[in-house]
Amino acid sequence: MFAELLTERLSGIVQLAAGQVSALHAHYEMLLRWNRTVNLTSISRVEESVERHYCESLFLAARLPAGPLRIADIGSGAGFPGLPIAVYRPDCRVVLIESHRRKAVFLREASRTLPNVKVLAERAERVNEGFDWVVSRAVSYRDLKPILKEMAANADLLTGAEPPPEELGFAWGPPVALPWGSHRFLRTGHRR
Repeated sequence: MFAELLTERLSGIVQLAAGQVSALHAHYEMLLRWNRTVNLTSISRVEESVERHYCESLFLAARLPAGPLRIADIGSGAGFPGLPIAVYRPDCRVVLIESHRRKAVFLREASRTLPNVKVLAERAERVNEGFDWVVSRAVSYRDLKPILKEMAANADLLTGAEPPPEELGFAWGPPVALPWGSHRFLRTGHRR
């Protein structure tokens, strides 16, 4: 059901190879198993999980510039949006940054077969690595403020209706409405 839903919801938006669908399905199955003991996500219905977790992440991935990029996913949690980005863009190096140790253990296990993924189990403020792009989904603007400008010159945020504040130090383009549901947006910014 997962693979069919994912393919259907992405139709005309993002094209996935069979191996990519299989890798994302394996991640979803592992997410379900681990979520019984580690609080990774509150979304339990497969339809909502496909749209909110996977489709939104892949929508972002499809809009990244061409060529190899070094990408940091701040507050990766269960691996979103970073893990689907890594599956879709094997030419990119994706670092999943997650300060909660148990979630980081899950991320290491979930990314074991993805050679372009690295997991850092620490707070983003302590990461002394530069990136081409920062992505984030469930991190508050307040928490992003002290780290975003230091980490990369470009950012993609999956957000609700509230626009990013000026004090993040980025010039933000117009929000792109996500095709699934309402009040969900992709916001792309470049450091001033």
